[in-house]
Amino acid sequence: MVLKYRFNLKDIKLEDFKVYLLAMFKAILPKKKINNLDDLEDFVQKKSAWVTQVTLYGYLKTRMGTKYVLHFDNEKFLGSINKSKWNIYYVALQDMIFYSFSYLNITINFQEGGHAKKIYNSILEREKLNGMPEEVIEKARKLFEERYHNIDWKKYSNDLPFNKSALALYEWAPIAEELKTLDRKIVLNSMILKWDNIKEEFQKLINF
Repeated sequence: MVLKYRFNLKDIKLEDFKVYLLAMFKAILPKKKINNLDDLEDFVQKKSAWVTQVTLYGYLKTRMGTKYVLHFDNEKFLGSINKSKWNIYYVALQDMIFYSFSYLNITINFQEGGHAKKIYNSILEREKLNGMPEEVIEKARKLFEERYHNIDWKKYSNDLPFNKSALALYEWAPIAEELKTLDRKIVLNSMILKWDNIKEEFQKLINF
C-alpha cells in the first residue's frame, strides 16, 4: 500500500504512544527483579509492547516526516497503523517468551514444561480488553503452536532469537513497498538493537 500522507506523533491516540513517549524516563527507574513466572509474564508483555511501539512509530516518523499533519478523521490510515501494531506485537511476544525459556534452560536447566504457552495465552486474553482483534489472536495462537512444537530450547536463545519479530516489523509497517525495500537493513537492525538492550536487561534481572 502506497501512503500519500504525512503524520505527526500527536495524531496517534495517547494510549498507543504512552510507552513510546515515556521510555526515556523509565530507563532511569529502578528495575524490578524477575523472581517468578508472574514477574516473567509482566516483563515479557511490557518489553514486547515497548519494542513494538518504539520501532514501529519511530520508523513511521523517520520515513514520513512531520511537516504535514495527518487529518484526525483519516480512520483508514489510523486503522492500518493499529493493524500493523498488533501483527508485529504478537510475534514480538513469541520471540521474547521463547528467548526467555531458552535462556533459562541453558543457564539453570529450567524446564519449560508448558509455561511458555500459559504465559502467551494469558497475555493474549488480557490484550482482548485492549482491542486486540480476535482474528489476530487466532492467527497468533496458530503461529505460536507451530513454533512451539519445533523449538529447540537448548539452541533458540543463541540462534537469532528475535529475527521473526524484526521481519514482522518490516512486513507490516504501512510504508510503500519500494521505500521499505530501501530501508530493509535499517528497519531490521533497528529492532534487533532494541532487543539486544532487552536481552541484557533480562539477564541482569532474572532471579529464578
